[in-house]
Amino acid sequence: MITTNMKKTIVGIGELLWDVLPEGMELGGAPANFVYHTSQFGFNSYVISAIGKDSLGESLHKKIKEKGLNEYIETVPFDTGTVQIELDEKGIPYYHIKENVAWDNIQFSSKLKELAKNTSVVCFGSLAQRNIISRETINHFLDTMPNDKNTYKIFDVNLRQSFYTKEILNQSMEKCNVLKINDEELIAICKLFGYSDIDLENECWNIINKYNLKILILTCGSKGSYVFTPDHHYSYIKTPKVNVIDTVGAGDSFTATFISALLQGKNTVEAHQLAVKVSAYVCTQKGAMIQLPKDIIG
Repeated sequence: MITTNMKKTIVGIGELLWDVLPEGMELGGAPANFVYHTSQFGFNSYVISAIGKDSLGESLHKKIKEKGLNEYIETVPFDTGTVQIELDEKGIPYYHIKENVAWDNIQFSSKLKELAKNTSVVCFGSLAQRNIISRETINHFLDTMPNDKNTYKIFDVNLRQSFYTKEILNQSMEKCNVLKINDEELIAICKLFGYSDIDLENECWNIINKYNLKILILTCGSKGSYVFTPDHHYSYIKTPKVNVIDTVGAGDSFTATFISALLQGKNTVEAHQLAVKVSAYVCTQKGAMIQLPKDIIG
């Protein structure tokens, strides 16, 4: 059912690119995946990024329109981003990401400033911050957003290759109030920050307290997922056993569904349950931007 919360504006900001798979190219990038799924729940959602003035950029922009996504996409004098993706026998992706491309050079503009002032939810990651230009734009956007109890700033950690630093991760966790991370990323961050005795659950509580988070989401692939809140409550849900085609975009669908469910008035446990259901379904389909069945969306 549509509620007054549907008036809220949701933004995904960062990388926008072509995923180059063995069978062809697919529209990719976590922000676009996130926005695609929040849009399916009826929210006013925008993807913010940049493309090059080239044929790949033209076709990418056309694809965005075909998907029905709202966008603030700037054309810049850099190549449109591409990522070579290889899937292992379990459908797990490995990424080879081209550097110094259009989405590394997202400029902060007066239009983005006005959008930020009216944004209730933003999702951003670490990958798009590898270049100082896009990193500063993301930080400006976060700082311009309303700062109240109804605003969600989601840092969806996405450690790729060597495109992250301790400083970027720390600053992002300071600016966010919702952290989405998987178990491998959490272990990598703990090691980077010098924590020798790693207990994942304890570290989640420590991170919530240190960065004053509203919510911490920990996904552990086939082993399940957790949602932690500051009142020392957490929920754990096993990952459903499904016929996995590929896992590309499953994490983005989880994040998008979880926050959409919260905005629809569900509590964190209910939102968690729906997010698990949606991400499991996405794993049974090919590609990241999967149209969800009506019985899932509700």
